[in-house]
Amino acid sequence: MSDQSAMPRTWAKRDYHRQWLLRQADALMNFFQYRAIDPKGGFHDLTAEGLPLDPQNATRGIHTSARMVHCYSIAYLLGRPGAGDIIDHGIRYLWQQHRDQRNGGYFWSLNDDGPADDTKQGYGHAFVLLAASSAKAAGHPLADQMLADVTEILDARFWESRHGAIAEEFGIDWSLIDGGDYRGQNSNMHLTEALMAAFEVTDERHYLEKAESIADLVIRRAAGSVGFRVAEHFDANWQIDRNYYHRNEMFRPAGTTPGHWMEWSRLLLQLWSLGGKQHGWMPEAAKSLFVQAMSLGWDKERGGLFYTLDWDDRPAKTSKLWWPMCEAAGAAHFLNEHLPADDFYEDTYRLVWSMIANRFIDHENGGWHEELTENLEPSHTLFPGKGDIYHALQACLIPLFPATGSLVRAIQETGGRL
Repeated sequence: MSDQSAMPRTWAKRDYHRQWLLRQADALMNFFQYRAIDPKGGFHDLTAEGLPLDPQNATRGIHTSARMVHCYSIAYLLGRPGAGDIIDHGIRYLWQQHRDQRNGGYFWSLNDDGPADDTKQGYGHAFVLLAASSAKAAGHPLADQMLADVTEILDARFWESRHGAIAEEFGIDWSLIDGGDYRGQNSNMHLTEALMAAFEVTDERHYLEKAESIADLVIRRAAGSVGFRVAEHFDANWQIDRNYYHRNEMFRPAGTTPGHWMEWSRLLLQLWSLGGKQHGWMPEAAKSLFVQAMSLGWDKERGGLFYTLDWDDRPAKTSKLWWPMCEAAGAAHFLNEHLPADDFYEDTYRLVWSMIANRFIDHENGGWHEELTENLEPSHTLFPGKGDIYHALQACLIPLFPATGSLVRAIQETGGRL
């Protein structure tokens, strides 16, 4: 549907839409703030109804604790009562429990007995960097120490200067796992986000330069070589591995993942803006990634983005997950702000939010459904409940602030004025 009135062209500039987004963000923060704290440390994954998924001895992943710190740092900066307690609870668990005080680095997951998975993974360390950066903006007293610690670990253990990106994972004592010959874009993509956040709170350019290096490798060179389809899996020399298979379909699904094309589209425009708009390839790549994701990844019959495609661009895993929808909304907004053209970005923005409102928001139990079937029915084949506020909260808040950097920076620069 289109509008013929003199109202602002984009929904993101209309008062009602902005108020609606803020209400959705507030509902998400309510849902997690008062349910997710595990008194024994870290945070509960929640059932579809909002109860602890495993109340007795839950396994707590590092990304969950770090994302809660990041999201409630955003909430704290906005002035949400109680958000500071969430930051403190999460960052102390990361620092006192997830951190390996003998060998350095951070364990992937813990339960009440100690490490459940003691590997050191780039994906997890990227989110520790993001959490520390956001907590620093919120003024937490442990943030500087954690930021320095995880930066040193990333530089000394993960960063491979010959490639300009990070390695994927190590054992507890930094030994190689399975020969150490796997490299992944997902961990590097999230590190790009975290490096930008660290640059914003420190003004140290080495963070920004590393983010630009990863983007150049993963997007300009690798994705650009295959028609701006983002390859997920690589060998140790960063050659695309089209035949890669891993049992963990949550973090390493085979094929390509259109949601990540959307995520990179927004991150590239953020990086382009932070870097003074010097790299002309970035906005062009952002447009190409967005168009390809909608052209190849969108289910034109039922709606929603397919989780994965094969290398012949056919739907492979046909579930519709919440996070690609969130990233599509954020990317459409950034493109609307930076590269306004015809109505394609705005039409997509409205299409995505309408499907989120009608299908993904759980109006009965609260929170969002994290997984739908191909036919858009709630499902739990990959995600057992509701474990994550990160993607949905950012999707709700990104359109409310200038598209010039991270949410943390935008909130600080605007004083949180909506």
